[in-house]
Amino acid sequence: MLHAIKKLFKSNYLFTLGVVICLAWILAAIFAPVIAPYDPIAQDLTLRLQPPSAEHWFGTDTFGQDIFSRVIYGGRYSLLAGCLTVVIAGIIGTFYGAIAGYVGGRTDNIMMRISEMILSFPSLVLAMIINAVLGSNLFNTMFALVVVAWPTYARLMRSVVLSVKENEYVTASEALGASRLRILVKEIIPNSISSVLIMATTDIGNQILMFSTLSFLGLGSAPPTPEWGMMVSEGVDYFNKFWVAGFPGLAIFTMAVGANFIGDGLRDLLDPKLRKQF
Repeated sequence: MLHAIKKLFKSNYLFTLGVVICLAWILAAIFAPVIAPYDPIAQDLTLRLQPPSAEHWFGTDTFGQDIFSRVIYGGRYSLLAGCLTVVIAGIIGTFYGAIAGYVGGRTDNIMMRISEMILSFPSLVLAMIINAVLGSNLFNTMFALVVVAWPTYARLMRSVVLSVKENEYVTASEALGASRLRILVKEIIPNSISSVLIMATTDIGNQILMFSTLSFLGLGSAPPTPEWGMMVSEGVDYFNKFWVAGFPGLAIFTMAVGANFIGDGLRDLLDPKLRKQF
């Protein structure tokens, strides 16, 4: 596997670029207090809407806050929300779909109808409703994203499990008297998880976009918290001041594209049909 990963870095330049982009944003978020030259919430109205300069690399916003510092700190909220949403939704969806697919019958039908009820609503609309009911803060926004995201993982996992459970090693485990729980944990899930991992990697960018969209609509973190989507929202009224919304928007774009590049590379590595080239 290590050899395959090294070969993937050498042969897939987009995967390498995606890793570099995502790693750069992660490191920037971790070391934000060291990198950011100013306090991200400090206001100075005498410097409001200043264009990019040597003192303020990304300019200042309507409250005179340094946009570069806010973008760096904003990565902490956007990356945390995107990654945690994918991890939690992926875990819930993986076990839910695995149980439904392996048990089958009426249990499968009931569990899948529940997931389809959630999928029948537009994701953004349902997330907005949940967030509006619970209140606008980081935790509630992430909870809303998890609610709308897990059914997709469940359906994917179920479809894979329906195929995997027909393999001979599963039949052999059943013949040897292994419990259903052990077969599910030791045989089914490990041999079905690759598709979910590929989807999860790609979905990080999507969840960051979704979180930023909710923040843009005023349903995310409360001001003056530096968060990319909310910063873009603040710049809507200043189209002639491109830096106010442009730089946080560029941060969202680069992180989403980087995550998708990594997801495409992992698909090439983990997909059995494409694995031979590695």
